[in-house]
Amino acid sequence: MISYLQGTLVWKAPTQLVLDVGGIGYSIHIPLSSYQKIGEVGTSVKILTHLSVKENDVELFGFATAEEKELFETLIAVSGIGPRLAQAILSGISVEEFHRAIIGGNMGALTAIPGIGKKTAQRLLFELKGRLQIEQEKLSAQTPRMEKSKTEKAVLALISLGYKRPAAEEAVAEVMRKESAELPLEEMIKKALRCI
Repeated sequence: MISYLQGTLVWKAPTQLVLDVGGIGYSIHIPLSSYQKIGEVGTSVKILTHLSVKENDVELFGFATAEEKELFETLIAVSGIGPRLAQAILSGISVEEFHRAIIGGNMGALTAIPGIGKKTAQRLLFELKGRLQIEQEKLSAQTPRMEKSKTEKAVLALISLGYKRPAAEEAVAEVMRKESAELPLEEMIKKALRCI
């Protein structure tokens, strides 16, 4: 298994790149989300990878972040989701938005991704909802003493007021898109309440 490659970025396009590692050029498929985060041609970059081996085909899929790679590997474990469709899903939605869509049961957000129809969206919801909720709960349990970010505090405040987490996260994200990061917590909560 090739966990990652580090070398000089020779060429990149929205869904593919070529990385020179010790004089060998590796062609790597990437999601659009990784394309936006990877450095410029000619610079040294590190790409996390997943090697896909089929009967007559060997392909490398690359990712800029561990979260993208983890979601890709979660997706290809779902029946009927191959590496190319998983790549398309990551190109059509961010990791955070995908998690929110699954946990919140948002079929509309899933079917809005190119290549995802109603049946595939239902399969994703059925197979991943419980697993992603458990992962999120474990993550929360592992870091109870860590200082929460201002946005997470705002989300928790909205949840304590009776709003569901996906709605609270979306409202806070909407405020963050429009406002400065220096916005006081109280103001952030008030503005988020207007967005729900």
